[in-house]
Amino acid sequence: MGSTRGTFLDVTAAPLDLPALRSRIDLALAEFLDEKSRAAAAHGLPAEVTEFLRGFLFSGGKRLRPLLCVIGWHAAGGHGTPASTLRVAASLEMFHAFALIHDDIMDNSDTRRGFPTAHRALAERHRAGRSGPAADRLGIGAAILIGDVALVWADELLHTAGLRPGQLADVLPVIDTMRTEVMYGQCLDLITTGLPTPDTERALAITRYKTAKYSIERPLHIGAALAGAGPAFRAGLSDYALPLGDAFQLRDDLLGVYGDPAVTGKSVLEDLRDGKHTVLVALALRRADRAQRRTLRALVGNPDLDDSGADRIRRLLDGTGAHAAVEHLIRVRRAQAEQALDQSFLPPTAISVLRQLAQDATTRSA
Repeated sequence: MGSTRGTFLDVTAAPLDLPALRSRIDLALAEFLDEKSRAAAAHGLPAEVTEFLRGFLFSGGKRLRPLLCVIGWHAAGGHGTPASTLRVAASLEMFHAFALIHDDIMDNSDTRRGFPTAHRALAERHRAGRSGPAADRLGIGAAILIGDVALVWADELLHTAGLRPGQLADVLPVIDTMRTEVMYGQCLDLITTGLPTPDTERALAITRYKTAKYSIERPLHIGAALAGAGPAFRAGLSDYALPLGDAFQLRDDLLGVYGDPAVTGKSVLEDLRDGKHTVLVALALRRADRAQRRTLRALVGNPDLDDSGADRIRRLLDGTGAHAAVEHLIRVRRAQAEQALDQSFLPPTAISVLRQLAQDATTRSA
């Protein structure tokens, strides 16, 4: 792997303090929202926009993408953590807010991180004096607009980060690519939802574009680009990022069916009722006998699915070996990511934190 910044011999071996970095990213977001609140008040604009975005951004979340951006900066030889890098990292979290708010509308989700989704919360806030359908339409429309604002503000955070012209020129194509990829992933997810098939390759393509590239690979690339790393170095990061991103989404698919809602903040009925075309369901359909397949097709994607039906699906996922097969895939993908670290020329401080993130991402319960 090569970098336009030369060797890693000068990089400090001091460990990266992820909790401290997370706090600094949160501070950058909070300060930006404070500025927006003051500007809205000065012009008599609705305070609800910044209030809801603040509540959404600080209702939980792992800050995975901004942290990986900072790690990518350090991995490529960046020294310290300048305010400009933190602000770019914060822009990724603001973009993620946009993506999640719109995703919840498309999935008709009721909860996110244990709280009502934005469109549900906004509908409830404005229900007084409106019929149920009218309040629901208002909630959806308002959430779309607030998501759009988050997208615009993600751009503003980026363009006001104080980057040098060369840095901005290096990072913009990566950000554009990331955004395009996640939109294509979301499109694939939408058009296959409700029509799960035994096609595991299609399910893995959704995983790759909606999660692996968006959540792991491109944030690392963005940070590395800020530090001056070229395409060859970024390709080396991909050897770690893509298998880990696959494993991350495969774990998410399992949590969506087997997780504890009190921990995940998400119902275990939602993905099954929607009929999400996941690797888990695709493998079950591929391995099922005729009777099992008939039952799966009757239950997965049924909007009236109840807890009893979900239990039947889980028994079939276990009985066909699909559950165990996904656990095996997670282990294989994590091993591929760790092997890439073993063969890399990254600084020890980056290898250490990336190895820990691989462990955390694939064994998490939320």
